Amino acid sequence: MRQAVMTSPGKIEFREAAEPRVSPGQVLLRVKQIGVCGSDVHVYHGKHPFTSYPIVQGHEFSAVVEGLGEGVDGIEIGSKATARPQVVCGECRPCRRGDYHICDHLKVQGFQAPGVAQDLFVTEAEKVVVLPDSFTHVQGALVEPAAVAVHASGWAGELSGKNVVVTGAGPIGNLVAQMCRCRGAHVLITDLSEFRLDRARECGLEATSNAAEEALPEASRRAFGNDGFDVAFECAGAEASVSAAIDAVNKGGSIVIVAVFQEKPPVDLAVIGDRELHLLGTLMYQHGDYEEAVRHIAAGDICTAPLDSKHFPFQQYLDAYRYIEDQGADCLKVFIDL
Repeated sequence: MRQAVMTSPGKIEFREAAEPRVSPGQVLLRVKQIGVCGSDVHVYHGKHPFTSYPIVQGHEFSAVVEGLGEGVDGIEIGSKATARPQVVCGECRPCRRGDYHICDHLKVQGFQAPGVAQDLFVTEAEKVVVLPDSFTHVQGALVEPAAVAVHASGWAGELSGKNVVVTGAGPIGNLVAQMCRCRGAHVLITDLSEFRLDRARECGLEATSNAAEEALPEASRRAFGNDGFDVAFECAGAEASVSAAIDAVNKGGSIVIVAVFQEKPPVDLAVIGDRELHLLGTLMYQHGDYEEAVRHIAAGDICTAPLDSKHFPFQQYLDAYRYIEDQGADCLKVFIDL
């Protein structure tokens, strides 16, 4: 089978690898679509702090079930599917209390463990999520980032009727904003890119603001009047946006950090204390978040079509990264077709 191996930053070798075999409790998946995410791009640039080379990338994906190991029930050969990429120990304190997504020894396929950039991939049945027949493979590959949004939006508590700001309208910010809307929030999404704000509006997120042209307090007043906003989701990974959220959120409000920061931003803890703010971190997802993401996409609550920017054949994997570099903020999700 074909396998793409990133041997060093910016270099991919295509190899012929032996087809994997299923053991009891495992599922054999034929990979159909892989989404390229921002963390993958960090690996491409050699800037991911927890990835070494060589590595088989890929963790956002859609597949078809090709084989079942002994003892696997509830999954049928031929079904569309995806799977969580987490490898956990099951023994540390977070795992024992049910928080396996923040396992002390967490490995993520595509970063610290081999990913799905190959024709066939084997994983544990407990990680597999069967997709509706109506799903496209693009929608299947978007379940992983949508699950990030499900988990993050739930981390801030009840959102129904609340005013929410999402800073950053990239794929994750867009999906977080859509999930907040699903939870009954009034949502304002901000970014520096008009392209991404246009895509947000295509997804039904009507309240948008270009942060280069409008300060957050003014955008908040325009969107919410004098009520301000109660929760901010930081999805841009920029010092300016997290500082703006801290300064502008209502007293007693919450800031949820969703983005991965490449540099350590200074945070004014005096403001956090004085305004009695809640600063929350969020990481990845659990299995239920995957299942909820599938339900919302299937129901049309989460709009996916405007996120689909461009596709590349498997053998042009590197061209996908070059395209992302060239386009910058003028693209959202790029996919690898197998």
